[in-house]
Amino acid sequence: METDTLAVHAGRSDLRELRVHAPPLDLSSTYPIPDLDEAVADFEALAAGEPSAGNPVYARLHNPTVWRFEQALAELECAEEAVAFASGMAALTAVLLAACEGRRHVVAFRPLYGGTDHLLACGLLEIDVTWVRDPAELPAAIRAETGLVVLETPQNPTLGVIDIDAVVAEARDVPVLVDNTFATPVLQNPVLHGAAYALHSATKFLGGHGDVVAGVVATTRGRAARLRQVRILTGAVLHPLAAYLLHRSLPTLPFRVRAAQATAHLLSDRLSAHPAVTRVLYPEADGRQLRGPGAVIAFEVEGGFEAAAAVMGALELITSAVSLGATDTLIQHPAGLTHRLVDEDVKAELGITDGLLRLSVGLEDVDDLWADLVRALARLPVPVAVS
Repeated sequence: METDTLAVHAGRSDLRELRVHAPPLDLSSTYPIPDLDEAVADFEALAAGEPSAGNPVYARLHNPTVWRFEQALAELECAEEAVAFASGMAALTAVLLAACEGRRHVVAFRPLYGGTDHLLACGLLEIDVTWVRDPAELPAAIRAETGLVVLETPQNPTLGVIDIDAVVAEARDVPVLVDNTFATPVLQNPVLHGAAYALHSATKFLGGHGDVVAGVVATTRGRAARLRQVRILTGAVLHPLAAYLLHRSLPTLPFRVRAAQATAHLLSDRLSAHPAVTRVLYPEADGRQLRGPGAVIAFEVEGGFEAAAAVMGALELITSAVSLGATDTLIQHPAGLTHRLVDEDVKAELGITDGLLRLSVGLEDVDDLWADLVRALARLPVPVAVS
């Protein structure tokens, strides 16, 4: 089925049997045990990483509402299974723990989301990291003990596009994790290009309304089982109410992404022509891997932190806040916020300057958004060209 149809129907296969139209919300923390022998078997199955069992036994092991969302996301990502977590960072940590068991080395492409970069760089998980920028660097970077290759495409916050096929080819037998948060399954399916894991901060476009914090990983059946074991042991479970809201948001995901993308495309063109803007970063979609440029833009103003702060402070319609993928347009300052903990020299090398702003376009009218940006940019002096 096409993405639009899957978004509506995925994860709802049991509703006819339940004789309900809308997916139910199960808030139980524990479940009655009418038969001990059956409960013991179910407990063992879930502890081994099975996606479901006759009796959930306890909510840290399984929840039917979370399971429905996981089924839906797996279908949208063209993956065998998916595993949901309490946040995107919990999902990433689970993959690192599972994939790097006995192989304590990771190759990671910069730039990445600042939280991901910091987790890999800070040494908390005692994983050695080799940083690269291009797939051609992988053969020299991969070692016998390399457990995972990590990348995000489009990249956060500079919107560069990495060729997943090229990464998978160079990685050979090392599994590849792709953070697919910016593109969403509407615009990109990493699994179809050989990635072992497609990770989402479900807080963003999947939730889409700024009221959920969650993470989810689409992968193979065997890898999903190990991720569930990690989730059980660490307790990084997704609350069923969050899963319910995520599942409810999926039917509108394709329309939200495409509408925001259309507006973002227009705004990127207008920002490129504005005299106060020195640089605009917006993805190039090849139609093969990335089916559209998406709804996130980065643009730079001259004057560093003070100029960026002036623009953010002057906006009236656009919300100055971290995160992205909501129905309303958000703007934030990567160097000072999401990428604050990345080393200053690394930020400079990656082009994450003090004048760079990241704009996540929502569903407002394009002319209203543009009028707000023009008012804010009018606070800045126009850069003078040096001949």
